[in-house]
Amino acid sequence: MWAHLVQKTASVSRYRAGAMLRGLFHLIYPPACAHCHVHVAGHHALCSSCWGEMRLIEKPYCPVLGLPFAHDPGEGMVSPQAIAHPPVFDRLRSVALHEGVARHLVHGLKYRDRVDLAPMMAGWMLRAASVEVAEADAIVAVPLHRMRIFRRMFNQSAELARHLSAQSGKPFLAEALERRKRTRQQVGLTANQRSLNVRGAFGVPEGREDLVFGKRIVLVDDVYTTGATVSAATTALKKAGAADVTVLTFARALAGPI
Repeated sequence: MWAHLVQKTASVSRYRAGAMLRGLFHLIYPPACAHCHVHVAGHHALCSSCWGEMRLIEKPYCPVLGLPFAHDPGEGMVSPQAIAHPPVFDRLRSVALHEGVARHLVHGLKYRDRVDLAPMMAGWMLRAASVEVAEADAIVAVPLHRMRIFRRMFNQSAELARHLSAQSGKPFLAEALERRKRTRQQVGLTANQRSLNVRGAFGVPEGREDLVFGKRIVLVDDVYTTGATVSAATTALKKAGAADVTVLTFARALAGPI
């Protein structure tokens, strides 16, 4: 009985100490909107105004390319783009259109070292592809070349994948895919130039094929633009025997609904 009381007392003390530390942290660093920085109820959140400006990609959308439809065409209908140019990956899911608040969050993570945004963004990605993540065997991130990692010090896609793994319970296979070729920045290139730029850039390391062989993979990147990068990465995964690849990004470029 005494042991139980001691254990209970210690547990209460740890809880109180943790609550005090959290209170002190909130006092020094009050919760602020991740975009406009006004005060909010908790960390890693947007205020109601910024949340309302996010153009979330909700159903109805193309089950293959994740393109939002202007109206519901019926169950199982795919977009003309998916019929005319079937992707090498099996499906694409994204949280929001790459504009406004969503674009700001992506740029904050990618260019301003705001790695604190990754848990929040990964949580929304899990919501956007809850079924696909639940059915997956593992999570893989689009890798950066080692020289770019050296300059940037982190891979934004890997940060998203790591937090997605922690929140979903699915393993993150950090060594399942590598970038074998140093490529130009994709920004400013045409769709054809982007495709040529990343052709053959990815591969599964020799001896690591068992990590992806026969597996259902969620491939994580920050933004989907033309699809050249994730298509090249998917090709490498499928060449190593991956059974199914879902591409999951935080944002995607799109002129408007179809």
